Amino acid sequence: MGMRIRKLLVANRGEIASRVMRTARAMDISCVAVYSDPDTVAPFVGDADESVRLPGATPAETYLDGARIVAAALATGADAVHPGYGFLSENAGFARACADAGLIFVGPSPAVIESMGSKIAAKDLMSRAGVPILPGVTIDDSVDLAAAAEDVGYPVLVKAAFGGGGRGMRVVRDESSLAEAVAGARREAAAAFGDGTVFLEHYVDRPRHVEVQIFGDAHGTVVSLFERECSIQRRYQKIIEEAPSPAVDDSLRAELSSAAVAAGKAIGYVGAGTVEFVLARDGRFYFLEVNTRLQVEHPVTECVTGLDLVRLQLLVAEGRPLPAEVSTVELTGHAVEARLYAENVPAGFLPASGTLHRFAVPSSPGVRVDAGVADGSVVSTHYDPMLAKVIAYGPTRDDACRTLARALAETRLHGVTTNRELLVGILREEEFLSGEIDTGYLTRHDPAALSTTLSAADTSSVAVHAVAAALAGQAARRAAAQVLTTLPSGWRNVPSEPQVVSFESAEVRYAYTASGVRAWVDGTELSGLRVVREQPDRIELEVDGVRRVCRVDRFAHLFYVDSPLGTSELVELSRFPDPDDAAHVGSLLAPMPGSVVAVAVAEGDHVKQGAPVVVLEAMKMEHIVHAPAAGVVSAIEVGVGQQVDTGAVLAVIDEEGS
Repeated sequence: MGMRIRKLLVANRGEIASRVMRTARAMDISCVAVYSDPDTVAPFVGDADESVRLPGATPAETYLDGARIVAAALATGADAVHPGYGFLSENAGFARACADAGLIFVGPSPAVIESMGSKIAAKDLMSRAGVPILPGVTIDDSVDLAAAAEDVGYPVLVKAAFGGGGRGMRVVRDESSLAEAVAGARREAAAAFGDGTVFLEHYVDRPRHVEVQIFGDAHGTVVSLFERECSIQRRYQKIIEEAPSPAVDDSLRAELSSAAVAAGKAIGYVGAGTVEFVLARDGRFYFLEVNTRLQVEHPVTECVTGLDLVRLQLLVAEGRPLPAEVSTVELTGHAVEARLYAENVPAGFLPASGTLHRFAVPSSPGVRVDAGVADGSVVSTHYDPMLAKVIAYGPTRDDACRTLARALAETRLHGVTTNRELLVGILREEEFLSGEIDTGYLTRHDPAALSTTLSAADTSSVAVHAVAAALAGQAARRAAAQVLTTLPSGWRNVPSEPQVVSFESAEVRYAYTASGVRAWVDGTELSGLRVVREQPDRIELEVDGVRRVCRVDRFAHLFYVDSPLGTSELVELSRFPDPDDAAHVGSLLAPMPGSVVAVAVAEGDHVKQGAPVVVLEAMKMEHIVHAPAAGVVSAIEVGVGQQVDTGAVLAVIDEEGS
């Protein structure tokens, strides 16, 4: 029996910090949050009993500053530190710093983290333990690149030796693009992880990404809590995960589990860990890596096993043996998780930022929401763009997919562009529903085409929404009226002109008459209009015999309307607009907020169409801004290291012949 944890510092942010605190508090453990300046009013800070500010905004000066976090734990009298996932969760130096300060690190020992931190050393270790591995080779200056790639066998994957999240990865199918891919991967790895070592590995075509949840305690027990399917990925990052895998039957499950347990025992694993495998189409599987932490997708395992993995982490960290129910656990039902990201899918998954005015997932049986945001949360560019995870559980895979698709489709999500429509599209797509998925799913299916249109696209739907927004606006004004509160809206002794509301996309005129409300959108009257109920946030309209509820959210001049016709964003025009400052013709604008990592041109340069001009980094990814046409660079408005907002002018290119 170890010591009891009484106060836990959570060295993380967002949904995982809230998730850890939820269980810790249920176990009578006090919680301490640490927060950066952009996270001052984030929901997770409010979930803690105490919190300590980490001055600054970037991860390096806040959530990656181990010394500051240890100091915060000591200052608040915490006994233990839970690292969550990402940030310092797989940093052996941080785990050691916690131990040196007398703090329990909720995770495996520094030695175990170290042994798995290098993917190359990890593969050697696993190979000796009898776990199947992919052929691969580390690249340094002494290695003959071309010969190494031939040995490994094309196609090859170029991969960063340290770190994860898909950064630094490139697939190479022949020698012609090998040298360039290795150089690019080295650069990206050095920038992201401070170490540019890369290795080549044989690439399995159309593989599945299947991982096994393992749990070990300090008494030598290592168990498998079954597998998760994580093949639906964009840019090597998972967006939909599920348990169990539709490709795994009982015998394959037994093989995967015993390989994962062998891996855990080989390194003396303690705590929650995940052994990741590549599953080939012929049913063979190969070890990828061990994640020495809780995974983002742990909720699907919790749903199908009935276990609370954070509770088990904390019990094991206290030195207790794994509870008896862990060794007799069985798989029940099916769970699917969707990661809701702030990103623009058609623009190539560009990170999005802004104020999330409304975040409301309908509560329904079988739906769990692990969120890092709430109404009014500001989504910054400093951190990963995941907003929340929505998880559905049901007796079968089909049930879980249906439940999740409906929950996401009915979510009110306003103010920030998200990948919600893509997630719904995948969950309703035939190939996905048949379970025929692999990591290339989103290269075979165009993400923009998959994105279900949940927005009200046709003009008749937009017209109904525009009228609902106009009536909601007047209902709010009537509700706020201080005088003559009994008079109907727009009342005149002598009826004259209808009331007018101008939106960017439509002009609405409406009049309250003895026989009811009449409304015109861009001069056309809505036929068969009947207003059944009117509140500032809810308008019930009947149009041409069909009655619908329109939910209206208003934020200053923005109206968001959700109804069975879809979602509309309506911008109310000011009666006295400012003249717009038009950007200079030929201006290259930032497609997203981020920091400038490279400027590839100089003033006076002639550039070809498509030539790289500026490289931006946002949310840990590099994005190249290309010249839209051939021309001469007449101005460069940014420098390396500068932070820019969406729409900022990066450079000006005068087109040739213009």
